[in-house]
Amino acid sequence: MSRLIVVNLGLPKSGTTTLARALREAGFKVADHHIRKDDTPNKELHNRLVGGRMYRGYFASGDPLEELHEFDAFSEINGLRGPHSLWPQTDFGVISALREFHPGIRFLASSRDPKDQAMSMLKWSDLGTDRLPSSTVPGLPKSYGQTLHERAKWIAAHHAFLRKIFEGSKDFLEYDIADTGARDKIAAFLGREMPWWGRLNANDPERSAKRADKSGEKQKKTKKKNKEGAA
Repeated sequence: MSRLIVVNLGLPKSGTTTLARALREAGFKVADHHIRKDDTPNKELHNRLVGGRMYRGYFASGDPLEELHEFDAFSEINGLRGPHSLWPQTDFGVISALREFHPGIRFLASSRDPKDQAMSMLKWSDLGTDRLPSSTVPGLPKSYGQTLHERAKWIAAHHAFLRKIFEGSKDFLEYDIADTGARDKIAAFLGREMPWWGRLNANDPERSAKRADKSGEKQKKTKKKNKEGAA
C-alpha cells in the first residue's frame, strides 16, 4: 500500500499555517509554502518555494512531487515572491498529474468566508496591497486584487473550480476553518488522529488597522489608473 500523501489546495490566509502544525503533530513530514532548513538536510531545497519545485517536477518528468518525495504533506503550495507567481492549486494539469502519479493521494481545501479571507490578505504583510495587484495570478489578472470585492470574488471562484473538478470524488475534502468540527472531519478523511488543532499566524490587530488605512488611501489613488491600464 502506498504511503498517504496530503496536498492542501486552499489559498493564502485560510489557516494553512495551522494545518501545517496539525499535520506535523499527526506524524506527517510537512512542507509549508517554502522549504526551511529544519525541514530537510537537502541544501538544494532550502528556502525553495514548494510551488516552484512542483512545477519543476511537473514539466520535467510529469510528477509534481519528483523533487519533493521526502515530504508527505503540503499545507500551502502557492508562491508569490519577486518575479515568481506560482499557483499550482489552480492548475488542472498539476492536480491531474498528482492524482496520476500518486494513487491514494488526498486533497484538502482549507476555506473561510471569502470576504473575511480577502480582508485577512489585505492585513497580511503587503499581500493584498502590492503583491497580488502587481502580479499575474490565475483568475486575478495584473492590476486586479486591490479591492476587497475583487479578492473575495477570486477566492469564491477558486473554490467553485475545486468543487467542480472534484465533484463526486472521494479524494477531496473542503473544510471551513470556522467549523468547530473541522479537526474531526480532517481526521476521518485522512484516517489519522489529529492530536492538535488551534490557530496560528493570526494578524496583529494594531498593525492590521494601520495597514488597512494606508491601503485604503492607496486604492483611491491607483484604482482608476490600474483599471484604465488593464482595459
